[in-house]
Amino acid sequence: MRSNSSIHFYFHLALFADFGNVRYLFFTLSLLLYMTIICANVVIIVTVCLEKSLHEPMYVFISCLSFNSLYGSAGFFPRFLIDILSETHLISHLSCFIQVFVLYMYALCEITILCIMAYDRFVAICQPLHYRSKMTFRMVLRLVVLAELYPACVCCFCISLTIRLPLCGNKLHRLFCTNWPVVQLSCVDTTVNNIVGLIAVVATIFLPLIFVLYTYLRILSVSRRSSRDIRKKALQTCLPHIVTFVNYSLSFVGELLLNRLRDDEINPFVIVVLSLEFLIIPPIINPLVYGLKLPQIKTKIFGYLRVIKRVKR
Repeated sequence: MRSNSSIHFYFHLALFADFGNVRYLFFTLSLLLYMTIICANVVIIVTVCLEKSLHEPMYVFISCLSFNSLYGSAGFFPRFLIDILSETHLISHLSCFIQVFVLYMYALCEITILCIMAYDRFVAICQPLHYRSKMTFRMVLRLVVLAELYPACVCCFCISLTIRLPLCGNKLHRLFCTNWPVVQLSCVDTTVNNIVGLIAVVATIFLPLIFVLYTYLRILSVSRRSSRDIRKKALQTCLPHIVTFVNYSLSFVGELLLNRLRDDEINPFVIVVLSLEFLIIPPIINPLVYGLKLPQIKTKIFGYLRVIKRVKR
């Protein structure tokens, strides 16, 4: 019957509460955080683009990681800032599914980029004589395109299965739109969505993560048998990737667990923390890790800052 199907044109983001004037403090802090993410990642991108010595595959991939952080933040923060100040927290179906696509693309691209970065380090350290022949400009371009197209296809397929579902409610216990809470509002059986979702998680998250673990284990194995200088160089270039990888894995696993648990079984504060962690922590940590841990980028950034300081004087 029509009364049991979706008659709602908007979703209600029910996790927002009325904090009165305190919301202006939350808005200010969130805006400062967003500006920090933008500035930190733009600095990395601009530094790599302007400095010819950084026109190497590793730094191109780091730039892609920063660009992905800007993309994901743009899909979350502007809407989030509006909702903080808003009296009502409604989002249209179209806007909701666009946000789902953008945030899922961000999440999956983060993994695929970390995957190709691990492959780059594997070739550089384990097969150094073949690095130039393997990691050509054409190969780098192909890897970057693959890192974007593969998640896009997966996201489009999963979201298309959700869009077809008739819905019997419009209340999402989230601060932003995600796929599984929308699926849970369906009036019909969602077994297909559940199976496809699990396959997508394995194909786009766990298999790439296993590959990343394998490459770093091989790198560690080769480094142990090498000279002290090679071990130091390997640790210097791989440590930022490992920190980023571990940080993002923990953040995203929290989001996956959140989507599979019942909302009434979780404290709202836990939902907020787990929801925001993978959207806030990686975009902040990544530029700090690469900007401070990789001396090539760190030197160039501080060099530009000194030039700017002299110009101001």
